[in-house]
Amino acid sequence: MASSPPKKTLNSQSSSVSRPPQAVKFGRRTSSGRIVSLSRDDDMDVSGDYSGQNDYINYTVLMPPTPDNQPAGSSGSTSESKGDANRGGGGGGGDGPRMGNKLERRLSVMKSNNKSMLLRSQTGDFDHNRWLFESKGKYGIGNAFWSEEDDTYDGGVSKSDFLDKPWKPLTRKVNVPAKVLSPYRLLILIRLVIVFFFLWWRITNPNEDAMWLWGLSIVCEIWFAFSWILDILPKLNPINRATDLAALHDKFEQPSPSNPTGRSDLPGVDVFVSTADPEKEPPLVTANTLLSILAVDYPIEKLSAYISDDGGAILTFEAMAEAVRFAEYWVPFCRKHDIEPRNPDSYFNIKKDPTKDKKKQDFVKDRRWIKREYDEFKVRINGLPEQIKKRAEQFNLREELKEKRIFREKNGGVLPPDGVDVVKATWMADGTHWPGTWFEPKPDHSKGDHAGILQIMSKVPELEPVMGGPNEGALDFTGIDIRVPMFAYVSREKRPGFDHNKKAGAMNGMVRASAILSNGAFILNLDCDHYIYNSKAIKEGMCFMMDRGGDRICYIQFPQRFEGIDPSDRYANHNTVFFDGNMRALDGLQGPVYVGTGCMFRRYALYGFNPPRANEYSGVFGQEKAPALHVRTQSQASQTSQASDLESDTQPLNDDPDLGLPKKFGNSTMFTDTIPVAEYQGRPLADHMSVKNGRPPGALLLPRPPLDAPTVAEAIAVISCWYEDNTEWGDRIGWIYGSVTEDVVTGYRMHNRGWRSVYCITKRDAFRGTAPINLTDRLHQVLRWATGSVEIFFSKNNAMFATRRLKFLQRVAYLNVGIYPFTSIFLVVYCFLPALCLFSGKFIVQSLDIHFLSYLLCITITLTLISLLEVKWSGIGLEEWWRNEQFWLIGGTSAHLAAVVQGLLKVIAGIEISFTLTSKSGGEDEDDIFADLYIVKWTGLFIMPLTIIVVNLVAIVIGASRTIYSVIPQWGKLLGGTFFSLWVLTHMYPFAKGLMGRRGKVPTIVYVWSGLVSITVSLLWITISPPDDVSGGGGGFSV
Repeated sequence: MASSPPKKTLNSQSSSVSRPPQAVKFGRRTSSGRIVSLSRDDDMDVSGDYSGQNDYINYTVLMPPTPDNQPAGSSGSTSESKGDANRGGGGGGGDGPRMGNKLERRLSVMKSNNKSMLLRSQTGDFDHNRWLFESKGKYGIGNAFWSEEDDTYDGGVSKSDFLDKPWKPLTRKVNVPAKVLSPYRLLILIRLVIVFFFLWWRITNPNEDAMWLWGLSIVCEIWFAFSWILDILPKLNPINRATDLAALHDKFEQPSPSNPTGRSDLPGVDVFVSTADPEKEPPLVTANTLLSILAVDYPIEKLSAYISDDGGAILTFEAMAEAVRFAEYWVPFCRKHDIEPRNPDSYFNIKKDPTKDKKKQDFVKDRRWIKREYDEFKVRINGLPEQIKKRAEQFNLREELKEKRIFREKNGGVLPPDGVDVVKATWMADGTHWPGTWFEPKPDHSKGDHAGILQIMSKVPELEPVMGGPNEGALDFTGIDIRVPMFAYVSREKRPGFDHNKKAGAMNGMVRASAILSNGAFILNLDCDHYIYNSKAIKEGMCFMMDRGGDRICYIQFPQRFEGIDPSDRYANHNTVFFDGNMRALDGLQGPVYVGTGCMFRRYALYGFNPPRANEYSGVFGQEKAPALHVRTQSQASQTSQASDLESDTQPLNDDPDLGLPKKFGNSTMFTDTIPVAEYQGRPLADHMSVKNGRPPGALLLPRPPLDAPTVAEAIAVISCWYEDNTEWGDRIGWIYGSVTEDVVTGYRMHNRGWRSVYCITKRDAFRGTAPINLTDRLHQVLRWATGSVEIFFSKNNAMFATRRLKFLQRVAYLNVGIYPFTSIFLVVYCFLPALCLFSGKFIVQSLDIHFLSYLLCITITLTLISLLEVKWSGIGLEEWWRNEQFWLIGGTSAHLAAVVQGLLKVIAGIEISFTLTSKSGGEDEDDIFADLYIVKWTGLFIMPLTIIVVNLVAIVIGASRTIYSVIPQWGKLLGGTFFSLWVLTHMYPFAKGLMGRRGKVPTIVYVWSGLVSITVSLLWITISPPDDVSGGGGGFSV
């Protein structure tokens, strides 16, 4: 509605009867910054900068007057305003007086005939402060005024309803900007079309002069196009996510009607650390990882830590005991001074100023004392091997003397001529035999044959905080909670004749033992060299699990970040293209794959159950979505429980037909009783009507029961080697057996049942670990991954056999996981093609005509633009992308090819091949942290890349010589072959640099192999294509 009242000056008298009544008009800001209200009864003459914009004041906005815009007019103008509000409401004649009276009650405008009393003397603006003081009015929420006399309004809404904090989600999606994502998708489509037409042109234009070259290149290019499609399609929908830790704190750790004390209502978390060999995985590294876990920022009574020592080594056992003793000082120190990171070795090695942002006066003194304690702790850990051996010698000598004395007493003081045979045992500090592996292996005490061990090294903490005093080991912990989370050392039983299934079996043993002892609803698994770098990492992951829809999430995968990598990242150890690119893109589908460490699981999902809600996707591309039929909805579960007079919230699984407890989980009733408890405790908070399958607030405030002897005995029983017989552990429950990469298979099984996963990238890295920087170690790591992928391809875990609950693009991603190693076959052939072209003087096409060059240029440009946009939305660097491309070719021609050969031999003939190290040259500088980068360890994986390098170098020389001395030189073919050979050699540069070691020293074996390959190739090519006899030309040059 708009009106045009006659313009008057400020000094003119207003005529309220002759013009329509006003409600609210727009105000304007003067050049001096003051706000001039246009809502008074008098019109204003706008001059100055706004003199040409008088229409700006002609619009009247009908809205409920508030103290911000309500003028202080006479009683007549007030009645006119009420009448105008009545007409604007359009509620009919009968509603007019009622609405006017309500407005009058709500506004409580002070009626005064002297308007100048409320006008500021100089500006003429309405004085809100004086109005509030004289009328005793109050502001409500925002700018709405709430009358003190009329506290309740229509619909039962009261002032207290608006004072409550609104419901806030714990997480949110942050979509990639459309200006980046739209061109990215468009370029993918354009490149797909160009590749299709290019392949069609290549097929329809064969090279008649070299059909064999043309055929090989066509087959390889078609496979590369197929492989590129499998890799790029899952990247069409990358997303980012953000968490709200403040909202998590408000919901779960603040006082409320259901939680009067403000005790934490978060679910329990069990942290698993796995190790197997103290020689390859130093106990000091594992101890630092444990200390970072015990000091994490999470409710102490809700956190439990477990370490699985699959080698049963006493060295690891006693190192963990030392770590727990040091944690009594380290953990409160971290809480007092908010230390980051909470791995002591990493913290004391940071290069920045440790006093930055530290405000407590005793920080320097505390840090100096704890640093000295940590140095002594390291010395104790380093001295453990010798200390344990000396202890064993002393106890064994005592046992020998004891046996001799007993023998003399029985035989009249005569000893046998061969002496007394005493077992050389390994002893614990309390004078008893170590039940695990001995230094001198004996039956029942070797790596594959020892009893199960479970030791609670840190007891279950008290429910209430335990505050420290002013003198806690020379540190002042006044007001600081000095409790330490529960920690248990676990070494499962091993016996000959049982398949223990390596790491997967150890993890399943910890799942069962932890369910008996603490039964955390969520499980975080870490490698022994991956420590918690961000003390709030668990809370970041918990935001997703406890948010609306979090009951459908099976695990939260965190990116892997590494320390100790050389600055140039020669072998792409950071792997940022995968962790920041591929994984972020999968998060926009059904979720990232599980990569083995830094992952927080829902315990209930690990048990093999279906999610509470799932969808099925049908159609060629999975475009038709429908709810899964055999997954019970919440209403169905509620109806079933009501029929049995049980509440679904307290008995969520008793009527689940898929729960065959004795058959699936073993014969431990104590363990099976923990399953419904873990499911219930893992539900999100039902604090909003949109939250499905939730639990009421305050349900997890009860203390954990103390551990007794029968409970610990049951935990030892479930880690016995026979417990998994006739169960579904490793087949449907827990970590899946049968693959080297059990992590990928375990995540795939969960996605295949309809679960979702989430990728959690925190602002501060959640975890950090180490990675091999040596070329040989790096290739063997890639070999293990590729071997597992080949096993997946030839197993029932192939994505082609997935259920309809797996999204189409997620299926494509898992299919690529099993197929990518086979690209190595075509990659090796394609790396030899440039050399074959130079040797033969032919090329893959008839000639370098405009069609071939145009297609090549378009494909290159689109690929470059796609890569730049991918770098843009993923946040990786161009150098990191280039290092990834280089190592893709290095690994593809070595480790991936070996994995394919090994997988085929295993499937076809049942033969397993392992590549072992045969020679080693040590680094010269032990003080260089990157000394391992220059160590050359010869392995069979070097043969193929080295052959490719030598053959291409020889081919360039032969091709150039032939062209230069040819009667009719064909420079185009030389240029094409040389360009592609240089493309191969450029990608192989990090490999060649790795072979040279420090300061370019090349091992002798490299020269030997290079010479053999060069001579073999030269003789082979002379035999295949001997030089033609030159007739009529004299056979030489004439001057």
